[in-house]
Amino acid sequence: MSAHNPSLRPWRDIDRRKCRQIMVGKVPVGGDAPVSVQTMTNTLTSDAKATIDQIRRCEEAGVDIIRVSCPDVESTAAMKQIVRASRVPIVADIHFHYKRALEAADAGAACLRINPGNIGSSERVREVVNAAKANGCAIRIGVNAGSLEKDLLEKYGEPCPEALVESALDHIKLLQDHDFHEFKVAVKASDVFLAVAAYQQLADAVDCPLHLGITEAGGLIGGTVKSAIGIGNLLWAGIGDTIRVSLSAEPEEEVRVGFEILKSLGIRTRGVRIVSCPSCARQGFDVIRTVQKLEERLQHINTPLSLSVLGCVVNGPGEARETDIGLTGGGKGKHMVYLSGVTDHTVEDEDMVEHIVRLVEAKAAEIEAEASDAGNAEPVAAE
Repeated sequence: MSAHNPSLRPWRDIDRRKCRQIMVGKVPVGGDAPVSVQTMTNTLTSDAKATIDQIRRCEEAGVDIIRVSCPDVESTAAMKQIVRASRVPIVADIHFHYKRALEAADAGAACLRINPGNIGSSERVREVVNAAKANGCAIRIGVNAGSLEKDLLEKYGEPCPEALVESALDHIKLLQDHDFHEFKVAVKASDVFLAVAAYQQLADAVDCPLHLGITEAGGLIGGTVKSAIGIGNLLWAGIGDTIRVSLSAEPEEEVRVGFEILKSLGIRTRGVRIVSCPSCARQGFDVIRTVQKLEERLQHINTPLSLSVLGCVVNGPGEARETDIGLTGGGKGKHMVYLSGVTDHTVEDEDMVEHIVRLVEAKAAEIEAEASDAGNAEPVAAE
């Protein structure tokens, strides 16, 4: 279904936190901009070709912003080529070495991920801020429970929400003291409770955009669950302007999971939203394998539309009424296809996947054509 209508379904409403907007390259973050999806490359940044190839796969998955680690001078040397090849803004990930930040800014990075308090003297912070200003760079302050300052750990005894927020506020002050305001902030932790509580406190304390993440969340399944609970909880409460799902998996998987979280909350729609049953003995076809094939075959569709795939007639017709295209299992290898919620025709087992892919592609093209026609329509003169 399309994005929720507040007047019809108030139980779906999300009251988004008000904050100021910054630009990360050409992507607006905060304010009324869409929540953006970010990931991070895991190639050697000094290997520009491998990094660009990975960025391309993430772009195909729909990524909005990509972070690239810059641990050494060879990495920042490759940044110019990487930035030039990328269709999305590049964030340079900097730790401790302030000169890498200066080099990355000059190489065209759209944002520097840096903790001002970790790069030394006020003079060094000034140099980084000046480089960011001169190159139109934003800055992302990245507080992490695993690398809190020693004085805060001594003060609080352990990483806690108050410690993460105090660290963030200290870093923010360093930027504001240099009259720099184009920043977003993250307070990440691998503990879902700690991260959510820290973000809730920070959201009340500042007016800048917030970058959400549950850090070191784990593998594809475990990390997806942790991220969906933590990031989803915050987004549902209206907190968060850009997200990164941290998985021990390829970056494009992080992008797909990020979009699934946003799609499940009706915050953003991209590609095919599949409604499918877990299957049981009533199924008229192999639902699990069919859905796996359809997910794989439909990854190239960017147009938001919905597809229901249910094994039998118990819930199949009801779900089909609510989706653009529906498939419900029937007897003797003949299954019912619904278009725009209405029964339309049957399809047999052997043709089923190809047939549904063609229907989805045709529906996506139809939606795109309608959107294009609406955009080109002459405005109606006011009476």
